[in-house]
Amino acid sequence: MSEDGGLHRVRAEELEGLVAAIFAAAGCSGAEAARIADGLVGANLTGHESHGVARVPRYLEWLRTGEVEADQTAEVVSDAGGLAVIDGRYGFGATVGREAVEFGITRAQETGSAIVGLRRAGHLGRIGQWAERAAEAGLVSIHLVNVAGSTLVAPFGGVDRRFSTAPIAFGFPVPDEPPVILDFATSLVAEGKVLVASQGGKALPDGSLIDPDGRLSSDPTTLYGALAPGGPRDHRRGLGAIRTMGDHKGSGLALMCELVAGALTGSGCAGPPRGQRFANGMVSIYLAPASFGSTEEFETETREFLDFVRASRPAEPGGAVLLPGEPERHTRSERLRHGIPLSAETWAALRSIAAGLEVDDSVLAEA
Repeated sequence: MSEDGGLHRVRAEELEGLVAAIFAAAGCSGAEAARIADGLVGANLTGHESHGVARVPRYLEWLRTGEVEADQTAEVVSDAGGLAVIDGRYGFGATVGREAVEFGITRAQETGSAIVGLRRAGHLGRIGQWAERAAEAGLVSIHLVNVAGSTLVAPFGGVDRRFSTAPIAFGFPVPDEPPVILDFATSLVAEGKVLVASQGGKALPDGSLIDPDGRLSSDPTTLYGALAPGGPRDHRRGLGAIRTMGDHKGSGLALMCELVAGALTGSGCAGPPRGQRFANGMVSIYLAPASFGSTEEFETETREFLDFVRASRPAEPGGAVLLPGEPERHTRSERLRHGIPLSAETWAALRSIAAGLEVDDSVLAEA
Protein backbone atom coordinates (compact mmCIF):
# COMPACT_ATOMS: atom_id res chain seq x y z
CA MET A 1 0.00 0.00 0.00
CA SER A 2 1.12 3.56 -0.61
CA GLU A 3 -0.21 7.04 0.15
CA ASP A 4 -0.86 9.49 -2.65
CA GLY A 5 -1.91 13.03 -1.82
CA GLY A 6 -4.01 11.94 1.17
CA LEU A 7 -5.37 8.93 -0.70
CA HIS A 8 -4.28 5.43 0.27
CA ARG A 9 -3.49 3.26 -2.75
CA VAL A 10 -3.99 -0.48 -2.37
CA ARG A 11 -3.29 -3.19 -4.91
CA ALA A 12 -6.53 -4.53 -6.35
CA GLU A 13 -5.89 -8.19 -5.54
CA GLU A 14 -4.93 -7.34 -1.97
CA LEU A 15 -8.01 -5.19 -1.45
CA GLU A 16 -10.21 -7.88 -2.95
CA GLY A 17 -8.72 -10.47 -0.60
CA LEU A 18 -9.36 -8.24 2.42
CA VAL A 19 -12.98 -7.53 1.47
CA ALA A 20 -13.63 -11.22 0.85
CA ALA A 21 -12.17 -12.08 4.25
CA ILE A 22 -14.39 -9.45 5.90
CA PHE A 23 -17.60 -10.88 4.44
CA ALA A 24 -16.56 -14.45 5.19
CA ALA A 25 -15.95 -13.44 8.80
CA ALA A 26 -19.36 -11.72 8.84
CA GLY A 27 -21.15 -14.96 7.95
CA CYS A 28 -21.10 -15.36 4.16
CA SER A 29 -19.74 -18.48 2.52
CA GLY A 30 -16.29 -18.18 1.01
CA ALA A 31 -17.75 -18.28 -2.50
CA GLU A 32 -20.27 -15.52 -1.85
CA ALA A 33 -17.70 -13.40 -0.01
CA ALA A 34 -15.46 -13.65 -3.07
CA ARG A 35 -18.31 -12.59 -5.38
CA ILE A 36 -19.12 -9.57 -3.22
CA ALA A 37 -15.46 -8.55 -3.13
CA ASP A 38 -15.13 -8.99 -6.89
CA GLY A 39 -18.10 -6.71 -7.52
CA LEU A 40 -17.08 -3.98 -5.08
CA VAL A 41 -13.41 -3.88 -6.04
CA GLY A 42 -14.36 -4.17 -9.70
CA ALA A 43 -16.37 -0.96 -9.32
CA ASN A 44 -13.36 0.80 -7.80
CA LEU A 45 -11.18 -0.43 -10.65
CA THR A 46 -13.46 1.21 -13.20
CA GLY A 47 -13.52 4.48 -11.27
CA HIS A 48 -17.02 4.00 -9.83
CA GLU A 49 -16.15 4.59 -6.17
CA SER A 50 -19.87 5.08 -5.56
CA HIS A 51 -20.36 1.33 -5.94
CA GLY A 52 -17.01 0.23 -4.54
CA VAL A 53 -15.58 -0.67 -1.15
CA ALA A 54 -16.97 2.50 0.43
CA ARG A 55 -20.17 0.43 0.60
CA VAL A 56 -18.68 -2.30 2.81
CA PRO A 57 -20.03 -0.78 6.07
CA ARG A 58 -23.52 -0.47 4.58
CA TYR A 59 -23.51 -4.02 3.22
CA LEU A 60 -22.49 -5.33 6.62
CA GLU A 61 -25.23 -3.30 8.32
CA TRP A 62 -27.80 -4.74 5.92
CA LEU A 63 -26.53 -8.23 6.71
CA ARG A 64 -26.64 -7.57 10.44
CA THR A 65 -30.21 -6.25 10.38
CA GLY A 66 -31.51 -8.92 8.00
CA GLU A 67 -32.18 -6.45 5.18
CA VAL A 68 -30.07 -8.75 3.00
CA GLU A 69 -29.53 -12.48 3.60
CA ALA A 70 -26.37 -14.46 3.05
CA ASP A 71 -26.05 -17.33 0.59
CA GLN A 72 -29.46 -17.16 -1.03
CA THR A 73 -30.18 -18.85 -4.35
CA ALA A 74 -32.32 -17.09 -6.93
CA GLU A 75 -35.60 -18.86 -7.70
CA VAL A 76 -37.31 -18.98 -11.09
CA VAL A 77 -40.95 -18.31 -10.24
CA SER A 78 -42.30 -17.96 -13.79
CA ASP A 79 -40.90 -19.21 -17.08
CA ALA A 80 -42.74 -18.56 -20.32
CA GLY A 81 -39.79 -19.37 -22.57
CA GLY A 82 -38.86 -15.94 -23.83
CA LEU A 83 -39.79 -14.31 -20.53
CA ALA A 84 -38.84 -15.42 -17.04
CA VAL A 85 -39.32 -13.91 -13.59
CA ILE A 86 -36.71 -14.64 -10.93
CA ASP A 87 -37.00 -13.99 -7.19
CA GLY A 88 -33.73 -12.98 -5.54
CA ARG A 89 -35.11 -13.76 -2.07
CA TYR A 90 -33.28 -10.71 -0.67
CA GLY A 91 -29.91 -12.34 -1.30
CA PHE A 92 -26.75 -10.40 -2.03
CA GLY A 93 -26.93 -8.93 -5.52
CA ALA A 94 -23.46 -10.27 -6.24
CA THR A 95 -24.98 -13.76 -6.05
CA VAL A 96 -28.60 -13.54 -7.16
CA GLY A 97 -27.89 -10.85 -9.74
CA ARG A 98 -25.23 -13.04 -11.31
CA GLU A 99 -27.58 -16.03 -11.33
CA ALA A 100 -30.32 -14.02 -13.04
CA VAL A 101 -27.92 -12.63 -15.64
CA GLU A 102 -26.43 -16.05 -16.38
CA PHE A 103 -29.96 -17.43 -16.78
CA GLY A 104 -30.75 -14.71 -19.31
CA ILE A 105 -27.50 -15.20 -21.20
CA THR A 106 -28.01 -18.95 -21.48
CA ARG A 107 -31.63 -18.57 -22.60
CA ALA A 108 -30.76 -15.95 -25.24
CA GLN A 109 -27.94 -18.09 -26.59
CA GLU A 110 -30.41 -20.96 -26.95
CA THR A 111 -33.37 -19.06 -28.42
CA GLY A 112 -32.00 -15.77 -29.76
CA SER A 113 -33.55 -13.50 -27.16
CA ALA A 114 -34.68 -13.41 -23.55
CA ILE A 115 -36.38 -11.07 -21.11
CA VAL A 116 -35.66 -11.64 -17.42
CA GLY A 117 -37.38 -9.86 -14.57
CA LEU A 118 -35.48 -10.02 -11.27
CA ARG A 119 -37.24 -9.01 -8.08
CA ARG A 120 -36.29 -8.74 -4.41
CA ALA A 121 -32.53 -8.70 -4.98
CA GLY A 122 -29.99 -7.16 -2.64
CA HIS A 123 -27.92 -4.28 -3.98
CA LEU A 124 -26.90 -5.26 -7.52
CA GLY A 125 -23.82 -3.05 -7.53
CA ARG A 126 -22.54 -1.41 -10.70
CA ILE A 127 -25.12 -2.39 -13.32
CA GLY A 128 -22.57 -2.05 -16.11
CA GLN A 129 -20.91 -5.24 -14.88
CA TRP A 130 -23.97 -7.24 -15.95
CA ALA A 131 -23.98 -5.63 -19.40
CA GLU A 132 -20.28 -6.52 -19.64
CA ARG A 133 -20.99 -10.18 -18.83
CA ALA A 134 -23.64 -10.34 -21.55
CA ALA A 135 -21.35 -8.64 -24.08
CA GLU A 136 -18.59 -11.12 -23.28
CA ALA A 137 -21.09 -13.81 -24.29
CA GLY A 138 -21.71 -11.99 -27.58
CA LEU A 139 -25.10 -10.56 -26.61
CA VAL A 140 -26.63 -7.11 -26.77
CA SER A 141 -28.34 -6.30 -23.47
CA ILE A 142 -30.45 -3.63 -21.81
CA HIS A 143 -31.00 -3.40 -18.05
CA LEU A 144 -33.52 -1.19 -16.22
CA VAL A 145 -33.25 -1.07 -12.43
CA ASN A 146 -35.06 0.44 -9.46
CA VAL A 147 -34.78 0.26 -5.68
CA ALA A 148 -37.83 -0.54 -3.55
CA GLY A 149 -37.97 1.32 -0.27
CA SER A 150 -35.37 3.89 -1.30
CA THR A 151 -36.71 7.33 -2.15
CA LEU A 152 -33.74 9.59 -2.82
CA VAL A 153 -34.50 11.59 -5.95
CA ALA A 154 -36.90 14.47 -6.54
CA PRO A 155 -38.94 14.47 -9.77
CA PHE A 156 -38.45 17.33 -12.19
CA GLY A 157 -40.30 20.36 -10.86
CA GLY A 158 -40.48 18.98 -7.30
CA VAL A 159 -38.40 18.97 -4.14
CA ASP A 160 -39.77 15.88 -2.37
CA ARG A 161 -38.15 12.49 -2.84
CA ARG A 162 -40.12 10.17 -5.09
CA PHE A 163 -37.65 8.02 -7.07
CA SER A 164 -34.70 5.76 -6.41
CA THR A 165 -31.57 6.54 -8.42
CA ALA A 166 -32.96 4.09 -11.02
CA PRO A 167 -29.94 3.12 -13.14
CA ILE A 168 -29.94 1.98 -16.76
CA ALA A 169 -27.25 0.03 -18.60
CA PHE A 170 -26.71 -1.07 -22.19
CA GLY A 171 -24.11 -3.45 -23.54
CA PHE A 172 -23.22 -3.93 -27.20
CA PRO A 173 -20.53 -6.39 -28.33
CA VAL A 174 -18.08 -5.21 -30.96
CA PRO A 175 -16.20 -7.74 -33.09
CA ASP A 176 -12.48 -7.87 -32.21
CA GLU A 177 -12.83 -4.84 -29.89
CA PRO A 178 -14.02 -4.20 -26.34
CA PRO A 179 -17.80 -3.77 -26.09
CA VAL A 180 -19.67 -0.50 -25.86
CA ILE A 181 -21.00 -0.24 -22.29
CA LEU A 182 -23.34 2.59 -21.29
CA ASP A 183 -24.16 2.69 -17.57
CA PHE A 184 -25.72 5.62 -15.75
CA ALA A 185 -28.08 6.55 -12.95
CA THR A 186 -31.11 8.54 -13.97
CA SER A 187 -30.36 10.80 -11.02
CA LEU A 188 -27.84 13.58 -11.59
CA VAL A 189 -25.43 11.63 -9.37
CA ALA A 190 -25.65 8.16 -7.86
CA GLU A 191 -26.35 8.07 -4.14
CA GLY A 192 -23.00 6.33 -3.74
CA LYS A 193 -21.28 9.45 -5.09
CA VAL A 194 -22.92 11.47 -2.32
CA LEU A 195 -21.67 8.82 0.12
CA VAL A 196 -18.12 9.07 -1.25
CA ALA A 197 -18.20 12.88 -1.11
CA SER A 198 -19.41 12.73 2.50
CA GLN A 199 -16.38 10.59 3.33
CA GLY A 200 -13.85 13.03 1.95
CA GLY A 201 -13.84 11.73 -1.62
CA LYS A 202 -14.56 13.57 -4.86
CA ALA A 203 -16.80 16.59 -4.36
CA LEU A 204 -20.25 16.63 -5.94
CA PRO A 205 -20.96 18.75 -9.02
CA ASP A 206 -22.68 22.04 -8.27
CA GLY A 207 -26.45 21.71 -8.01
CA SER A 208 -26.54 17.92 -7.70
CA LEU A 209 -28.91 18.14 -4.73
CA ILE A 210 -31.96 20.21 -3.87
CA ASP A 211 -33.02 21.53 -0.47
CA PRO A 212 -36.65 21.44 0.74
CA ASP A 213 -36.98 25.15 -0.10
CA GLY A 214 -35.89 24.53 -3.69
CA ARG A 215 -32.33 25.85 -3.37
CA LEU A 216 -29.68 23.84 -5.21
CA SER A 217 -26.84 22.29 -3.21
CA SER A 218 -23.71 20.17 -3.48
CA ASP A 219 -23.43 19.58 0.27
CA PRO A 220 -23.88 15.89 1.30
CA THR A 221 -25.62 17.03 4.50
CA THR A 222 -28.57 17.92 2.25
CA LEU A 223 -29.11 14.17 1.83
CA TYR A 224 -27.68 12.78 5.08
CA GLY A 225 -28.16 15.49 7.68
CA ALA A 226 -25.34 16.33 10.11
CA LEU A 227 -22.24 14.21 9.51
CA ALA A 228 -19.97 12.71 12.14
CA PRO A 229 -16.45 11.68 11.01
CA GLY A 230 -16.47 7.93 10.53
CA GLY A 231 -20.14 7.79 11.48
CA PRO A 232 -22.96 6.11 9.53
CA ARG A 233 -24.55 7.79 6.54
CA ASP A 234 -28.33 7.52 6.70
CA HIS A 235 -30.29 9.30 3.99
CA ARG A 236 -33.38 9.24 6.22
CA ARG A 237 -31.76 11.94 8.37
CA GLY A 238 -31.52 14.46 5.55
CA LEU A 239 -34.32 16.71 4.35
CA GLY A 240 -33.22 17.28 0.76
CA ALA A 241 -33.04 15.13 -2.35
CA ILE A 242 -30.86 14.26 -5.34
CA ARG A 243 -31.91 15.87 -8.63
CA THR A 244 -32.62 13.95 -11.81
CA MET A 245 -30.23 14.11 -14.74
CA GLY A 246 -31.39 15.99 -17.83
CA ASP A 247 -34.27 17.70 -16.06
CA HIS A 248 -37.60 16.30 -17.37
CA LYS A 249 -35.88 13.65 -19.50
CA GLY A 250 -34.08 12.02 -16.58
CA SER A 251 -37.22 12.35 -14.48
CA GLY A 252 -39.20 10.51 -17.15
CA LEU A 253 -36.60 7.75 -17.38
CA ALA A 254 -36.60 7.34 -13.60
CA LEU A 255 -40.38 7.05 -13.58
CA MET A 256 -40.29 4.33 -16.23
CA CYS A 257 -37.55 2.42 -14.39
CA GLU A 258 -39.71 2.43 -11.26
CA LEU A 259 -42.72 1.15 -13.17
CA VAL A 260 -40.90 -1.47 -15.25
CA ALA A 261 -38.35 -2.76 -12.71
CA GLY A 262 -40.48 -2.17 -9.63
CA ALA A 263 -44.20 -2.45 -10.38
CA LEU A 264 -44.01 -4.89 -13.32
CA THR A 265 -41.62 -7.36 -11.65
CA GLY A 266 -43.42 -7.28 -8.30
CA SER A 267 -40.27 -6.08 -6.58
CA GLY A 268 -41.93 -2.84 -5.47
CA CYS A 269 -41.38 0.81 -6.35
CA ALA A 270 -39.37 3.32 -4.36
CA GLY A 271 -42.50 4.58 -2.61
CA PRO A 272 -44.85 5.57 -1.15
CA PRO A 273 -43.29 4.55 2.18
CA ARG A 274 -44.91 1.42 3.55
CA GLY A 275 -42.02 0.08 5.54
CA GLN A 276 -41.10 -2.09 2.55
CA ARG A 277 -37.78 -3.85 2.54
CA PHE A 278 -34.87 -2.49 0.51
CA ALA A 279 -34.55 -4.44 -2.74
CA ASN A 280 -33.43 -3.99 -6.31
CA GLY A 281 -35.71 -4.88 -9.17
CA MET A 282 -34.28 -5.31 -12.66
CA VAL A 283 -35.68 -6.08 -16.08
CA SER A 284 -33.03 -7.28 -18.52
CA ILE A 285 -33.37 -7.85 -22.26
CA TYR A 286 -30.83 -10.07 -24.03
CA LEU A 287 -30.49 -10.20 -27.82
CA ALA A 288 -28.31 -12.46 -29.96
CA PRO A 289 -27.10 -10.48 -33.01
CA ALA A 290 -27.06 -13.58 -35.21
CA SER A 291 -30.83 -13.88 -34.80
CA PHE A 292 -31.29 -10.55 -36.60
CA GLY A 293 -29.79 -11.72 -39.89
CA SER A 294 -26.35 -11.52 -41.45
CA THR A 295 -23.56 -11.55 -38.89
CA GLU A 296 -21.15 -10.12 -41.46
CA GLU A 297 -23.40 -7.12 -42.15
CA PHE A 298 -23.88 -6.52 -38.43
CA GLU A 299 -20.13 -6.57 -37.80
CA THR A 300 -19.36 -4.29 -40.75
CA GLU A 301 -22.03 -1.74 -39.86
CA THR A 302 -21.00 -1.73 -36.22
CA ARG A 303 -17.30 -1.13 -36.95
CA GLU A 304 -17.97 1.53 -39.57
CA PHE A 305 -20.37 3.49 -37.40
CA LEU A 306 -18.14 3.44 -34.33
CA ASP A 307 -15.19 4.58 -36.44
CA PHE A 308 -17.39 7.36 -37.84
CA VAL A 309 -18.30 8.53 -34.31
CA ARG A 310 -14.70 8.44 -33.06
CA ALA A 311 -13.52 10.42 -36.10
CA SER A 312 -15.41 13.50 -34.97
CA ARG A 313 -13.03 16.41 -34.41
CA PRO A 314 -12.35 16.93 -30.70
CA ALA A 315 -13.95 20.01 -29.16
CA GLU A 316 -10.71 20.74 -27.30
CA PRO A 317 -7.16 20.53 -28.70
CA GLY A 318 -5.58 17.22 -27.74
CA GLY A 319 -8.92 15.77 -26.73
CA ALA A 320 -10.63 12.67 -28.07
CA VAL A 321 -14.13 11.38 -28.62
CA LEU A 322 -14.52 8.35 -26.38
CA LEU A 323 -17.15 5.65 -26.63
CA PRO A 324 -19.13 4.59 -23.55
CA GLY A 325 -17.01 2.16 -21.54
CA GLU A 326 -13.65 3.51 -22.72
CA PRO A 327 -13.03 5.78 -19.68
CA GLU A 328 -13.69 2.83 -17.36
CA ARG A 329 -11.24 0.63 -19.25
CA HIS A 330 -8.56 3.31 -19.09
CA THR A 331 -9.12 3.73 -15.35
CA ARG A 332 -9.01 0.00 -14.79
CA SER A 333 -5.69 -0.27 -16.60
CA GLU A 334 -4.20 2.59 -14.55
CA ARG A 335 -5.44 1.24 -11.23
CA LEU A 336 -4.26 -2.28 -11.93
CA ARG A 337 -0.80 -0.78 -12.41
CA HIS A 338 -0.76 1.74 -9.57
CA GLY A 339 -3.35 0.54 -7.08
CA ILE A 340 -6.84 1.62 -6.09
CA PRO A 341 -7.07 5.00 -4.32
CA LEU A 342 -9.09 5.03 -1.10
CA SER A 343 -10.11 8.13 0.81
CA ALA A 344 -8.82 8.41 4.36
CA GLU A 345 -12.29 7.76 5.75
CA THR A 346 -12.90 4.65 3.65
CA TRP A 347 -9.44 3.34 4.54
CA ALA A 348 -10.11 3.95 8.26
CA ALA A 349 -13.54 2.32 8.06
CA LEU A 350 -12.10 -0.83 6.50
CA ARG A 351 -9.41 -0.99 9.19
CA SER A 352 -11.99 -0.62 11.94
CA ILE A 353 -14.24 -3.29 10.44
CA ALA A 354 -11.34 -5.69 9.96
CA ALA A 355 -10.24 -5.20 13.55
CA GLY A 356 -13.76 -5.82 14.85
CA LEU A 357 -14.03 -9.05 12.88
CA GLU A 358 -10.44 -10.08 13.69
CA VAL A 359 -9.48 -10.06 10.02
CA ASP A 360 -5.86 -9.45 9.02
CA ASP A 361 -5.72 -5.95 7.52
CA SER A 362 -1.98 -5.75 6.96
CA VAL A 363 -2.57 -4.80 3.30
CA LEU A 364 -3.85 -1.48 4.66
CA ALA A 365 -0.86 -0.88 6.92
CA GLU A 366 0.67 2.58 6.82
CA ALA A 367 3.33 2.99 4.16
